[in-house]
Amino acid sequence: MKGETGFAWLVGVKLRRSRGVLIRATIRYLTPTVAGVIFPIMKLDQLLARFSTEEACKTYLVSKRWPNGVECPKCGNKKVWHVTHRPFHWICKKCHKHGYRFSVITKTVFENTKYPLRTWFKVIFLMYNSKKGMSALQIHRMIGTGSYETAWYMCHRIRAAMKDEGFPKLLGAVEVDETFIGGKDKNRHRKNRQHTGTGGIGSGKVGVKHLKSSYPHKTVDHAKGEYVRGEVHPQNLESFWSLLKRGVMGTFHNVSKDYLPLYLAEFSFRHNDRKNPDIFGEIVAGC
Repeated sequence: MKGETGFAWLVGVKLRRSRGVLIRATIRYLTPTVAGVIFPIMKLDQLLARFSTEEACKTYLVSKRWPNGVECPKCGNKKVWHVTHRPFHWICKKCHKHGYRFSVITKTVFENTKYPLRTWFKVIFLMYNSKKGMSALQIHRMIGTGSYETAWYMCHRIRAAMKDEGFPKLLGAVEVDETFIGGKDKNRHRKNRQHTGTGGIGSGKVGVKHLKSSYPHKTVDHAKGEYVRGEVHPQNLESFWSLLKRGVMGTFHNVSKDYLPLYLAEFSFRHNDRKNPDIFGEIVAGC
């Protein structure tokens, strides 16, 4: 949405012999243009009242997944037949001569799980309402999943649904900065102190590749105690880094490099859609 602050991950670099990951990011649309009406985001009592039954959850999922009508998730065929004796099931005869049967949860993150959509919707609600994230163990305690591993699995599936695959080109004023997720370099063994940013640790510079010289751009040098130069500053992005690191250190405590992109997807999605009144619907549609 133009005029709102957006967030994009540009690069995530895995570093050899270290437990850290270097991340560079940008914030776009720093200056709001049109002040729209911000509606209140759905509250917990509203969630429970609206999705009191499994049928209500499935009806909502259908409307978000197929806003233009039900279509086959395998071939995209819109000419499908509803299975009358099984609600929320359809048959596509284009995929297979005997018909390909699918349901509302086929090829979604909700597929092949024993938990009803009501439970999934509660987990989604808890995750997007937690500014610094919510651990799978906390989800397990609140929802009452069979095991911690089940809650962990559900959370990662939802994080995967939060990925923004169709991120548009950057427009307007753009902030670029990078941060390091992991232990401090000074605490490592000397032979393992090798992580560097695009501008080098301590250089105070962040490299931006493929940027034409015709684009106006300015920098601030933190190494010299400079944090703002007129309207030029990375403060919006640095406030995002602080939320991310508070989540990593205070909520999750330990995040592996293998799953870090999913946590980044969660935090960036929550940042981009923090003023979206239908943030819940956006997540469900991406599932």
